[in-house]
Amino acid sequence: MEPGARNDTPKARLPDTERPLTDDPGPALELLVHGVGGTTPQEMLKDCRTVRVTGDDIAGIHRRIDDTDAENRAGGRRDGPVREAYCWSNLTSGNGSRALWLILLPFMVVNLVHWMRPPVPDEHLSRAAARRAARAYGLLVRLIALSLTVLLVAAACEVALDLTAWQCAGSAACTRDTSWLGFLAPERGGWWSPPGRRLALAAVLPVVLTGLLWWPAHRTWSDYESQPPLRPDATRAPPDHDEDGLDEPGSGERPALSLPGFWYGRRLVARLRAAHTATGFLTVAVLLAAAAARHDRGAGAGTALDVTGRMLAAALAVSGAAVVWVVCRRGRSERAPDHRLDRAVVRLLPGAAFALLMLTAVHTAWERPGWVSSGPLPGNGVFGLIGVAQGTLVLALALVARRLQRRAPGGRVALRGLAGPAVAVLACALGGLLSGGVAQREADWLDGPSTPGMGDGGPALAPPTVLAWQAAMIPVLLLVLAAGALWLAHRSAQARRREMPAVLAEYPGARADAARTRRIAGAVARAGLTDSAPRFVGAVAVAAVLLGAAAVAGAWATGEVPGLASQDLPRPVNAAAQTAQALGSWLMGLCFLVLVAWGRRAYRDPSARRTIGILWDVGTFWPRAAHPFAPPCYAERAVPDLSWRMATWTGNTGGRLVISGHSQGSVLAAAAVWQLDGRARARIALLTYGSPLERLYGRWFPAFFGPASLLALHREVHSWRNLWRRTDPIGGPVRVPEADDAAGTGVDRPPLRDPLAFERTVRHPLPEPVRGHSGYQEDPAFAEERALLLGRFPGLPPQRDAADDGPPTGPVTDAGGQAGSGRSSG
Repeated sequence: MEPGARNDTPKARLPDTERPLTDDPGPALELLVHGVGGTTPQEMLKDCRTVRVTGDDIAGIHRRIDDTDAENRAGGRRDGPVREAYCWSNLTSGNGSRALWLILLPFMVVNLVHWMRPPVPDEHLSRAAARRAARAYGLLVRLIALSLTVLLVAAACEVALDLTAWQCAGSAACTRDTSWLGFLAPERGGWWSPPGRRLALAAVLPVVLTGLLWWPAHRTWSDYESQPPLRPDATRAPPDHDEDGLDEPGSGERPALSLPGFWYGRRLVARLRAAHTATGFLTVAVLLAAAAARHDRGAGAGTALDVTGRMLAAALAVSGAAVVWVVCRRGRSERAPDHRLDRAVVRLLPGAAFALLMLTAVHTAWERPGWVSSGPLPGNGVFGLIGVAQGTLVLALALVARRLQRRAPGGRVALRGLAGPAVAVLACALGGLLSGGVAQREADWLDGPSTPGMGDGGPALAPPTVLAWQAAMIPVLLLVLAAGALWLAHRSAQARRREMPAVLAEYPGARADAARTRRIAGAVARAGLTDSAPRFVGAVAVAAVLLGAAAVAGAWATGEVPGLASQDLPRPVNAAAQTAQALGSWLMGLCFLVLVAWGRRAYRDPSARRTIGILWDVGTFWPRAAHPFAPPCYAERAVPDLSWRMATWTGNTGGRLVISGHSQGSVLAAAAVWQLDGRARARIALLTYGSPLERLYGRWFPAFFGPASLLALHREVHSWRNLWRRTDPIGGPVRVPEADDAAGTGVDRPPLRDPLAFERTVRHPLPEPVRGHSGYQEDPAFAEERALLLGRFPGLPPQRDAADDGPPTGPVTDAGGQAGSGRSSG
């Protein structure tokens, strides 16, 4: 039974009494949220004595022991804000088993595509047209995600059914070199030696793989999708919001992230999980049935086995259509938390597909006199069909995205609205690389010294021809990547030369130091390469599409691997084709082995595990809206945690709160503030630093973090300040117009100096490092901005950092001209 199958989720309750915003400020709270990679509570709070006040080992809120009951003391705490640290790193890198999520990388990437939709241009499209455009985009992404599941399971079938059970076990030369397959050898006459029984036995591997994909998605349900949001009552949500994250015209342009059901996608995930699990089973069944059908039709139509096979084929077609209907039928519904589950779909669809697979396996394993295995397995042309289907879907997705962007031009949108289709191409390329890599590696292992398909010694097993063509394209794609890297290096060198005069001007009075200047200018130039990433991704995507199309066309036109297909061409061309095929085959296998080795190392090495966790911090912020087997969305736990904490604090104490987020933590902070109501937001100030809100999320996810959404957030919180550096490759300004700031100070502070001092000074006797994306809290500007935000609340006395051991000092100016507070804040 699916967790939460009944509609019995308890209603979330806010505090019964909420204090009005008066001149009495009440206690002040600073809630710190760390960024990618995580950090310890001791590091965040600058105190070795901390205690967890709420939460669990996965994610919790910590305080200094001295502040455990600060807000309950007589008179409250008035010498500074109570400081809390929200630690969420274990949501993404908590244990060694998370390293196995590397195999899910294509699923994670395609899930991001769903959220890269351009904003719906309400002023240019009718209500119905806006609905259709958003739904079409989401539908196409879900179909691309479904094709990736078929691709991965088909790759497992290629390894187990075709290369191992059909080709190698059916060859006396191969079974002599692989004694563990001896019991399948036809010459030994064992019970498993007939081709059908060998295939039925080998089908266990892709079936187990499907189960392994289903299990983590099912197990993480309780930790992620089933977490109740802050406002489960649908009556508090905008009444005119439809599915797929689309606010209809006239809805007041409420940001999608403010909708109460945004972080509660359990119904859709359950449907998609059932559909993709059934897809895995049906893919195995189709390949088994295709192999048996070729023999049965060759033996004579109308036989009992032939009729049974046709009936199974019809049942498989109906089941496949049912799966596609389930995937297409419903997208995300964010208007309100939907506690319902489509129990008929969730329970019956995978069960029916598995039962059909068992019937197909029995049918395939039935005794068939005279059936022998030779050549490649019938049905392995599915890889070419998958490639064509993916290319068609990506093209359709590009047309929809371009139409949306053309109707709503403007803004800093990556690739002019085509970022989603470009990333979809990369997801398909990653899936093809992993699938082809495992097939090529298996063929190399069973083949011995021969190159697959070349017939240069050994049993010469033959993976699908299209995989050999795809392998031959990898060296060409690597040349494209190398050219792009050289282009980026050239741009970086040019930018460094341009930045050197600006660096010197930033430190007036400092003695010239060419090496120091180049180092700082180089950091600024390298940080600026982030803004060139869309062009690089677009170029790689275009190259991948063209090379993929050439691979499929070459395989279908010649029916042979590139080395054999080019034998009649000039010798240099043939040599290049053979070299590309051999090199690409090894590169595909090497990529798969590197991925496995990295995952194994991460399982044993906490430092490597933390590095992998950083990848998931960035890639799994968004809910699973396209692929249910993607790594789970940690924000579906973190955002409710933060929003609940802020709502209960402001409601129970009547106090003010500054939520302080670094890097990815600033994205979580903004998403949590969006979930609050207006009364709570009036007591909350937002401090972001090293924030990718506009630079990355605003450009790549414009429908959710575009200029309109950030402007709405700025207008609804009490106040907001953002710190950034020109040397930061991730964070940047949020670019909210200063004219919309009530206090007239704007959101973005001018860029912070990095390093703080150009040379040794009285305050900085040792050389200051270039911090880039780290160390924002050590900058005096951090303490200044925090005090400024707290001081904007009415009636709040001047604040100082309670972590300081001595009284606050006045501003200090170093020789470089940098002004700041006497102490840097933690």
